[in-house]
Amino acid sequence: MFNQFKDTIRTATIPIAKAVPFSPNTLTVIGLLVSMAAAIAFARGYIIMGGALILISGVFDIFDGAVARARGCMTSFGGVLDSVCDRYADAVVFIGIMYGVLDGSIPTHALFGISLWLWCALALAGSLLVSYTRARAESAGVKKMDMGMAGRPERMVLLTAGAFSGQITWAVAAIVILANITIIQRMLYVKKHSA
Repeated sequence: MFNQFKDTIRTATIPIAKAVPFSPNTLTVIGLLVSMAAAIAFARGYIIMGGALILISGVFDIFDGAVARARGCMTSFGGVLDSVCDRYADAVVFIGIMYGVLDGSIPTHALFGISLWLWCALALAGSLLVSYTRARAESAGVKKMDMGMAGRPERMVLLTAGAFSGQITWAVAAIVILANITIIQRMLYVKKHSA
């Protein structure tokens, strides 16, 4: 859903990206480190700080690609590093929230009888499967697999909105639902476009 918007932002930031003194891979790793800081903030119960750090990590996620394009140094390794760091970032943030819930740092209530820590576990599984479905389909030759309602940008926007609004349980539950819808959308697309 946000992929086209994200590409527009990346294109618009190319003039700024030319002045960035770091390599794209360095920016990718810094983005992961900021996500780890977000996870620590969530684990300690600093929910708004965790949301703010997710936004900051998103800036690095935008600029790593913009810098690579601006310098003409896009590589297969850089693409794989970016994907792997994104998966780690997804994982650590949800694990940080789970830790905060189980430790009592994040006050929570059950939603539909399910605790926030379990919603996070389901969101983590869904997030990883959204990415895996795309990667597996593309390796099988199916192109344009970035469709769906809950790509990584959408998931991070939902989580940030939940953190800022105090509705993190609802946000994580929405991620679970939308991630699984996205997996189904991608599976149906693969079925339609595969040999």
